[in-house]
Amino acid sequence: MGDEKTGGPDASPGASPGASIDELCINTIRFLAVDAVEKAASGHPGMPMGDAPMAYALWSRILRHSPKNPLWGGRDRFVLSAGHGSMLLYSLLHLTGYGLSLDDIKSFRQWGSITPGHPERHPEIGIETTTGPLGQGFATGVGMAIAERYMAHRYNKPGYPLFNYHVYAITSDGDMMEGVTNEAASLAGHLKLGRLVYLYSDNRITIEGDTDLAFDEDVRARFEALGWHVQGGRRTDDNDYAEIDGNDIDVVSAAIEAAKAEIHRPSLIVVRTNIGYGSPNKQDSAGVHGSPLGADEVKATKEKLGWPLTPEFHIPEEALKSFRGARDKGAALEREWDDLFQGYVKEHPELGAEVEGLLKGTRPAGWTDKLPAFTPEDGPVATRSVSGKVLNAVAPLMPLLVGGSADLAPSNNTDLKGLGDLTDTETGPNMHFGIREHAMGAIMNGMALGGAIVPYGATFLVFSDYMRPAIRLAAMMKLHLVYVFTHDSIGLGEDGPTHQPIEQIAGLRSVPGLRVIRPADASETVEAWREARMNTDGPAALILTRQSLPVIDRKRYASAEGLRRGAYILADPEDSRPDVILIGTGSELSIALEAYEELKEKGIKARVVSMPCTELFEAQDKEYRESVLPRQVKARLSIEAASTMGWHRYVGLRGMVVGIEGFGASAPYKTIYKEMGFTVENLVKKATTLVHREKGLSLDSL
Repeated sequence: MGDEKTGGPDASPGASPGASIDELCINTIRFLAVDAVEKAASGHPGMPMGDAPMAYALWSRILRHSPKNPLWGGRDRFVLSAGHGSMLLYSLLHLTGYGLSLDDIKSFRQWGSITPGHPERHPEIGIETTTGPLGQGFATGVGMAIAERYMAHRYNKPGYPLFNYHVYAITSDGDMMEGVTNEAASLAGHLKLGRLVYLYSDNRITIEGDTDLAFDEDVRARFEALGWHVQGGRRTDDNDYAEIDGNDIDVVSAAIEAAKAEIHRPSLIVVRTNIGYGSPNKQDSAGVHGSPLGADEVKATKEKLGWPLTPEFHIPEEALKSFRGARDKGAALEREWDDLFQGYVKEHPELGAEVEGLLKGTRPAGWTDKLPAFTPEDGPVATRSVSGKVLNAVAPLMPLLVGGSADLAPSNNTDLKGLGDLTDTETGPNMHFGIREHAMGAIMNGMALGGAIVPYGATFLVFSDYMRPAIRLAAMMKLHLVYVFTHDSIGLGEDGPTHQPIEQIAGLRSVPGLRVIRPADASETVEAWREARMNTDGPAALILTRQSLPVIDRKRYASAEGLRRGAYILADPEDSRPDVILIGTGSELSIALEAYEELKEKGIKARVVSMPCTELFEAQDKEYRESVLPRQVKARLSIEAASTMGWHRYVGLRGMVVGIEGFGASAPYKTIYKEMGFTVENLVKKATTLVHREKGLSLDSL
């Protein structure tokens, strides 16, 4: 590629002769990144060096944002999907006047800094989402665009386009290789998300070397087949694509404007970039992908691009003045939007009040009054069915409860009846994610990031494995969303071990900040949804049954409201300390209750503890936890039709765990339960053994 082409005639002190203000600004971005990576002795300088021109074109000419108020509701969204190039984003944020200081830049990748190796969500300083795992940012941006579509269709009125922001992203070769990208791109094309504009940095280098080692597909043709508007592409003997030079900011700007004009399709702009641009010995090589340039190469690069060798982290006054113009420009855009909103409130007071509540974080009132109640007289019912009843009961009062299933809505019971679908023409809350679990998880993250929509997404529990990277990021970002995972155990029956989750519950419980709730009956399921909706500081996963379960008699046993504390005493001896504690979750709790009654007949004093959510239980104070599981009672037995991992923490060294160490089987579920020991008889026998052992009694008669 040729020399960098920049618009603007203004020369700037400190630049090479003839350098324009644009070139000065672009090199300021580059060398902030270079110096930060060098100081940290860690990081990826190549991507910021190569992508600085197109990022500058976007941020200085097109992006609607307000550095003085990063949370302004009318702003465009920017996602750095290629999160390894985080210094590109940090440089732009500092230079344009967000709350990210030069000292923060100098603390890149250091303990306690707000400039970690990969961007972590910090909306107060302009970082919209956490990225780094490739493909996640791409798919999250699709979720942001879906949120814009829903909000626009619900709230925008003629003359009042309150929600009309664009979602921009810079993506990489690595993003294009990840499967989640294709899943998300397919859905984006299907939904015709015309406010989605992605810049693909086609630098053709990954860590191992040239992308031709493993990746030579025609990306443009793929995305056109997925329904995208595509500009640029890799020219070959088989096509005549006009390559877009990533160093020509006028060409890049024109391509972005053309993408914005295409309102019926998402846009991908394939931009030919040079990783490590300006480095005499490392440009266009893997050597600049994941490690500092080194002192000698930094010196050579600065000399080649006419940049002062000292001081480090040099920001020319002219460049800073140009960048900081974004503050006044953004404030003016914000004032325009505020005036628009005030007019909207006057003409549409009811919707205006609703939007004001959203912007302030206020949630709809009265929805808990609509929660259904269940009694034993209602008969056995699957918790997945109860979940569907809860959703349909509260949805009319929660217009921003939006979600669906990965093509399993009839089984997951997630369809909101009579409320319509979310498509390119409809405004309903029912999402059809298709068989795209991984993309569903990441798209949910994007939908939740705005803070207004509360998304939910459903699939069979065993397929939650496909979603794990997105679930992990949701927990890391403390996003308010709900996973509905049904068909939760060997209770799935005849479908067999491929579809029977064993290790999934333990795996989900291991994710910090994810509340995993496995309700035992209809009443606990209602409480589980209440908990998932009320607690806004992180995601929740509801683990629900396929098979019907008896409704526990809450007049005889404790209230299901105990779920709010994670674990609670469901049944207890009347007048003394228990000899043994049975701890159960989900479909196995009713078995534990039956065992409790038989033990009582045998003169053994048992306590039954329902523990639907270990995370909530661990958040309780020590006194409460001790009251539920007193340390003096060593005879403890847990029962869960899943992996035993994690349960020894609660039963101790002298307790027992009834769980599954292998995989399931294909058979009627009652047969599987019997063969694997999930029976009243087995629980009574094990509980009796524990009590006899603790009391020093003979075990011969057992």
